[in-house]
Amino acid sequence: MYSRREFGKIALAGLPATAALAQTRPLDSKIAGVQIGIQTYSFRDLPLDRAVAAIAELGLGECELFPPAHVEPGAPAPAPGQSPAEARKAAREALRNWRLTVSLDDFRMVRQKFNNAGIRIYAYNYSFVDDFTDEEIDRGFQMTQALGANIITASSTLTTAKRVVPFAEKYNMTVAYHGHSDVRDPNQFAKPESFAAALAMSRHFAVNLDIGHFVAANYDPIEYIQAHHDRIVILHLKDRKRDQGLNVPWGQGDTPIKPVLRLLRDQQWPIRAYIEYEYRGADSIAEVKKCFEYCKQALE
Repeated sequence: MYSRREFGKIALAGLPATAALAQTRPLDSKIAGVQIGIQTYSFRDLPLDRAVAAIAELGLGECELFPPAHVEPGAPAPAPGQSPAEARKAAREALRNWRLTVSLDDFRMVRQKFNNAGIRIYAYNYSFVDDFTDEEIDRGFQMTQALGANIITASSTLTTAKRVVPFAEKYNMTVAYHGHSDVRDPNQFAKPESFAAALAMSRHFAVNLDIGHFVAANYDPIEYIQAHHDRIVILHLKDRKRDQGLNVPWGQGDTPIKPVLRLLRDQQWPIRAYIEYEYRGADSIAEVKKCFEYCKQALE
């Protein structure tokens, strides 16, 4: 995460030779017709420049950009005597103010960093929640455009999704809702019924299906993808156990990652399959490399 001044810098000093070579042409990480990419949350432990370099090193040509780790500023230090609740409120207002005032040129600079490394920003992960103002919602679409993308992914709520409809129509952009595994709250995206309710709101709405969370909520991603492939734009690949189980290294959980990838390959559906490294590992770059190799083996 960056200060305003750091965010405006665009030098890619220190990129390894592999990333430097990638500047001459876009990286190609499509395997057997399946576009593999990455959610940059996978490199949440790395600053933006190092995350860009790591993605290029691994040869991944597309990403979904996660702003809390790689775009937005960190929370300000609490003021003396400020309670935790007051500090959270101040941090929220500071972030809102940053979103409304930051120059869109700064986002174009971020886009250039990825372009220079041969990586396409396919989607921006801007999660609309209930305390967003209309101006804050609108600004997310402007940021996404400045990044060169036409898709917003969002961990959101059904009540907020209703408010997003006119903005998606205004900008003619896709908003793909991301699901988690909390099936207790009907306002959250977890159950197939929640996704169906959002899809009925707007032709601009789509699904960003996290197959690990879907399995942890005891649903079948194969079945869901077969039935709704025309409204799914991105899959998040991770492995979790059923019954709200933990994230685990790929191949150790209950998520059918290989069958899902083979389904995309065999049907040739244009659904992106993005690695989201979330289990505990010693080194994020090494673990993402393992995940990418897992995808390659599945699609051989």
